[in-house]
Amino acid sequence: MVKLKEIKINIATAIAAAFGFIIALIWKEIIVGIFAYFGLKISDLTTPAGIAIAVVTGIIITILCVLGIVYIAKWGGVEKK
Repeated sequence: MVKLKEIKINIATAIAAAFGFIIALIWKEIIVGIFAYFGLKISDLTTPAGIAIAVVTGIIITILCVLGIVYIAKWGGVEKK
């Protein structure tokens, strides 16, 4: 039998993930806007230069996000005894 506490935990996790998705969409727009300001088009995948810019940007953002996740996980984690 599923307990009410487990249901609440799963609902809270889903809501937190939804908020995270919204935050990611907002930051995507900000990052794309900054690149456009400097004349770099991330979405232009029709030229080799556009593809290179998109790949390098993806790698850099992925590394930064993974480091951020590790940092936040340690910051908000429970200490081991």
